Amino acid sequence: MRIALGLSGGIDSAMSALILKEQGHEVIGITMTKWSPSSGINSADKRGCYGPSEPAALTAAIQSAAKLGIEHHIIDLEAEFTDIVLKYFTESYAQGRTPNPCVVCNSQIKFGVLIQKARDIGLRFEKFATGHYARTLYHEPSQRWQLLAAADSLKDQSYFLSLLSQEQLALCLFPLGDRKKSELKEFAKAQGYEHLIKKQESQDFLESTDSSPLFRDYKVEAGDFVDQNMKVLGRHKGLIHYTIGQRKNLGLAGFAEAQYVLALETAQNRVIIGPERDLYKDTLTATNVNWISIPEPTETLTCTAKIRLAQTPQPCRVEKLTDGSYQVRFASPISAITPGQVVAFYDADLVLGAGFIRQ
Repeated sequence: MRIALGLSGGIDSAMSALILKEQGHEVIGITMTKWSPSSGINSADKRGCYGPSEPAALTAAIQSAAKLGIEHHIIDLEAEFTDIVLKYFTESYAQGRTPNPCVVCNSQIKFGVLIQKARDIGLRFEKFATGHYARTLYHEPSQRWQLLAAADSLKDQSYFLSLLSQEQLALCLFPLGDRKKSELKEFAKAQGYEHLIKKQESQDFLESTDSSPLFRDYKVEAGDFVDQNMKVLGRHKGLIHYTIGQRKNLGLAGFAEAQYVLALETAQNRVIIGPERDLYKDTLTATNVNWISIPEPTETLTCTAKIRLAQTPQPCRVEKLTDGSYQVRFASPISAITPGQVVAFYDADLVLGAGFIRQ
């Protein structure tokens, strides 16, 4: 089989290529470029996927393809990434929501525009593979492709893939889904790729801690920090600098207990703060829900759900509302339910679906 592989130059994509080659497949490496100096993100003070380290990452991908002995193509997605992901990122913050750019990038860029552009330049392939830790399965009774969590629960990335469509899942291969990261490192060492084991992996979206250059076209104004009784406690630097659950970098002092961001009010340009115990809620509303592995439920669904990648899925009930959104009620309150983030629904390892948290 001829398989296109998203090649980053890191250990996961390189080992995915080796695994596929060992299985007898022909592998084509494709690497997307997306960063532009004109974005204003020109410093790299943390590990991320968008920033000035991209040229070095591109060189690593080229070297990786050469060592693997596979055909390699570089595809320019700077315009598309700016129009889709960066626009989504900035508009979300400007509206008082905390974006999840990785989920949007996967569904619209990596498994969307990148594949289409690869075909537009004449590349032929039957499947598209990546180094994500997740699994897929075709379920004959429902005639649907299903997304499952990875065998390595510590590396599982199914949450980030939960907005993929049936068409995208049908095209996907995840060679690492059944492997533990520790096993992969041993495999890499045995294959002569020990240098990749020590390579640091991206952990954030932006390489810079300062995202303000992306908001040059937005009016970012200082405003009030208030408590839950609307008493003014100080001044904030602009809503784009804060997210629900944030404790650090508030610039506030003199409280008997630590203070956290509880809510962002865009209309009044206010940041509501309070003690950690007030972050806990048991209900959220989800919109634009993508039922990825099952048909849309017709009755109240009992399952588990998580609102961030590192969270263990928590028991909940999911009920459709008259406006098409879903109310999610957890068995126990959970901390920092954040508008704009993704809530993903699970039945054991099976990813049922996901949507965006509205409130």
